[in-house]
Amino acid sequence: MPPKPPPTPTPVRSTHATSPNLQRYLRPDIAKQIRRLDLRARCIVKGFMNGLHRSLGQGASNEFDDYREYRRGDDIRGIDWNLYSRTDKYYVRKYRAETNLVATLMLDISESMGYTYSQEMTKFEYAICLAAALAYLVTQRRDQVGLITFDTQLRHLLPAKSSRTHLGEILALLTAIQPTGRTDIRKSLEQSASIIRHGGLILVFSDLLGDLDDLLRAICRMRATGSDVILFHILDEAEVKFPFTGMVQLVDPESDDGGTSGATDEMTVDADACRADYLDAVDAFRKEIASKCAELRIDYVPLDTSMQFDHALMEYLVRRQAS
Repeated sequence: MPPKPPPTPTPVRSTHATSPNLQRYLRPDIAKQIRRLDLRARCIVKGFMNGLHRSLGQGASNEFDDYREYRRGDDIRGIDWNLYSRTDKYYVRKYRAETNLVATLMLDISESMGYTYSQEMTKFEYAICLAAALAYLVTQRRDQVGLITFDTQLRHLLPAKSSRTHLGEILALLTAIQPTGRTDIRKSLEQSASIIRHGGLILVFSDLLGDLDDLLRAICRMRATGSDVILFHILDEAEVKFPFTGMVQLVDPESDDGGTSGATDEMTVDADACRADYLDAVDAFRKEIASKCAELRIDYVPLDTSMQFDHALMEYLVRRQAS
């Protein structure tokens, strides 16, 4: 089992806004860019969303699936008369049913998500931009999207709806939140698994900086609900590349327990001497999560804040469409 990555390095350049603006996370230029995707990108997004829609049931839709023999009580409007003229038998068309997609955004709002070292966005702000773009794509297709925020427990719950005004409600809530406190990702994901509609889509945005065993048990529970799960693992560029030199103080922003546990919440290390071990630990941590997600057929998307979120999202959609 790989070790947990070291605590977040300092110094920290905070970019928390005192009164975030709604347009920061879905600015007109970003919304315009999403709307005006080139033809290839449009097909990718459409295929991605359609793939999540389809069920194995049969029903009334525009996608033809197969024929079956006519039975008493069937609607005669479903009879294929061209086929009757060739076979002298009555057959009705069957169509593949499409479910209304219900997507739930799950956002980690713990203190560690507020970290940044050299980027304009914190991990939290980066997650909001991703969530806002995906919520926009979902509502553009008139599907339903909801929001859950969590730290040590579920904090906010907006039930899934499909209206454009609901997207505004989601973004307004996100802009009013500041990341604080500790996190219990296992408890939070397991709580959400018990209330989220089965067969939906769950999108988790978190730095996953917690106990790896707890995380793996939690994602097993979520996948057991029958929902399609996408795990966006968001780290700061500095947490991935460790650009520090000399003596550096490392601080775990979520370890403040008043000293009751005796846990070490900060340490001073020689960055040059520990860089290789640190990078190996982060790499092993990501690989372990990726391996377990692959077993459970969960999409694992490792990201860092140096990546433009719109480009990162499109690259993921390309990979998803190709798989």
